[in-house]
Amino acid sequence: MNNISFGIDIGGSGIKGARVNLDDGEFVGEQVKIATPKPATPDAVAETVAEILRQEKWDGPVGITLPSVVKDQVARSAANIDPSWIGTNVNELFRRHLGDREISVLNDADAAGLAEVSFGDPAAATGAVIFLTFGTGIGSAFLIDAHLFPNTEIGHLLVGRKKAEHQASSAVKDREELSFKKWSKRVSKVLAEYERLFSPRLFIVGGGISGDHERWIPLLTVETPVIPAKLLNRAGIVGAAMAVTTHLAP
Repeated sequence: MNNISFGIDIGGSGIKGARVNLDDGEFVGEQVKIATPKPATPDAVAETVAEILRQEKWDGPVGITLPSVVKDQVARSAANIDPSWIGTNVNELFRRHLGDREISVLNDADAAGLAEVSFGDPAAATGAVIFLTFGTGIGSAFLIDAHLFPNTEIGHLLVGRKKAEHQASSAVKDREELSFKKWSKRVSKVLAEYERLFSPRLFIVGGGISGDHERWIPLLTVETPVIPAKLLNRAGIVGAAMAVTTHLAP
């Protein structure tokens, strides 16, 4: 297999990395996961990424996702990572820690959405689609006929009096010990607002909790169809690995 790349997915609780076969979107070997350092400062996180690559003996190009708006390779927000990320040139940061190799850094949900377009349900590649990841927060990727409109971050939109992700992320479900029935009502409220504002043809939901989709997607009450992501929680790593091979650098 020659069409192999490496993706790193930086999250609020863990940093994961794996080799990816870009012919089918599958991992080559197991993923490596290291807890996100506390505080999750740029240098501490970058050094953790370097440690994953050392463990995997990977010295080639690497794609990296961040829970941040990434514009012109500068972090413009810091969702569930240290505020010191804001204003950081992420390409320069990772080059200092990873050496002279090709690096692409992009928003985590954008990466997952791109992976879903290539290796998930064919419906992801047609029309106006909103891809959402439910985890520590709510990430989003807007897709128009498989083309990405980057850095939407609609998990931060106010729905009622609170941000969407502060009432309907899977982390909130766990923290408040909500049943799937109670949590799905909150998700429906959030999706109804997204539906009202953006009129998508389809919602695709990912993140770890999408593995339990049979327990909550049927409970949702929005008119727009909602389907689970095919790649589940692997999508960020796969999308990152794709990004560096296509030289994507928002």
